[in-house]
Amino acid sequence: MHKLGQTRSGHCYPELVQKEDGKIVAEMRGTIWKRNFEQINARFIEVVKEPLKEDTTLLMKVKVSFHEIYGMSLQISDIDPNYALGELQRERAETLKRLQKEDLINANQKVPFPLLPKRVAIISADSSKGLSDFMKVIEQNDWNYSFFTMLFPATLQGDMAEHTIIAQLEKIKRVQDHFDIVVIVRGGGGEVGMSCYNNYNLCKAIASFPLPVLTGIGHSTNLTVAEMVSYRNAITPTELGDFLIQAFHNFSVPVKDAAKSIKTQVQRIIDQERALFMQTSLSFKHETRQYLSETGHVLINYGRNLKSGVISALQLRKEKIGRVEQQTAGACKHLFQQQHSLLQNSLRELPIHGKMVVREATNKLGQLEQSIRLMDPINVLNRGYSITTFNGKSIGENNDVTTGDEIVTRTAKFELVSTVKSKGKSN
Repeated sequence: MHKLGQTRSGHCYPELVQKEDGKIVAEMRGTIWKRNFEQINARFIEVVKEPLKEDTTLLMKVKVSFHEIYGMSLQISDIDPNYALGELQRERAETLKRLQKEDLINANQKVPFPLLPKRVAIISADSSKGLSDFMKVIEQNDWNYSFFTMLFPATLQGDMAEHTIIAQLEKIKRVQDHFDIVVIVRGGGGEVGMSCYNNYNLCKAIASFPLPVLTGIGHSTNLTVAEMVSYRNAITPTELGDFLIQAFHNFSVPVKDAAKSIKTQVQRIIDQERALFMQTSLSFKHETRQYLSETGHVLINYGRNLKSGVISALQLRKEKIGRVEQQTAGACKHLFQQQHSLLQNSLRELPIHGKMVVREATNKLGQLEQSIRLMDPINVLNRGYSITTFNGKSIGENNDVTTGDEIVTRTAKFELVSTVKSKGKSN
């Protein structure tokens, strides 16, 4: 039964399909009248603990009927709820067989469990009663144990449960370094509501997950495969929360005992060391006094010898300094005499060399003056040349003239002002 198709009047028009290898190979429309549906639904609630639902494999009692307008259909008069339970068990057995063959049954249980499971990734529906119970246990514990939790919302039953839970597991895997464990929690439900937890793909994702996966998915007495392959399963989310609190207890109690033991041992060591220190102090005081007494006479002799040695050394240094003073005075006198002689010679030679330098400079200045006079442009003009300018500058590429411009031609005797009538290139 793919869709139930219940109307307001209470009648149902289910879509019935047959699948092979996951593909629909046959499809037919069915009819369940209101009176029959109420009886069937009551029996499902009694046997399966849940009402008749869509996407369930069913064994039905039917009668083929044909309508001129609506065509052929199956009129359903009864459905066997025990067959639905059998289908669930068959899927459960097939999933277990495949996981056993792939050696995944105990894979997640071999993942190391953290010493303190503080960072918890939770897969649940945000409105789930089971989530509320779980959070209440871990957040309102009497020992103020602190947990970091993050919810990854998912559908917890029906066809969408498999896909949404697997998708959230993939998200958690990408950031697995931020979490210690994964918890899947939901409220109670019947066998059919738990059928998704026997799905092979979902169970494989849980079994092969790199972090411990803990489940608390309901009050079912028959374990699902997902619960069997998880690191640990609890009957209720509350029990799962108590397990995490107990994990903190298991760590806290030895730590507290160790703290008490450390305190006792440290106090004992301190007492021992204090007694040893007092004994060492007394021994050190006695030895120090004895040593000072023995070395006092030695220090007095050292002092006398040191005084005599210092006086002798000072006398030797004083005599050496006197000799150095005499040698320095004689050397300075000789040096002054040499420098005086050099100075007298320089005074005699200075006038002679001064006149020579002035004479050479005068000659060089005359030569420069003659060179400057020869470079005067007027000398070039006197030889018959002229200079033509435009706007006060020589005519060239950077100061070109065009027809109609006035130019000035200067010779040695006069200036000519001309107007350009034409312009041409020269070789």
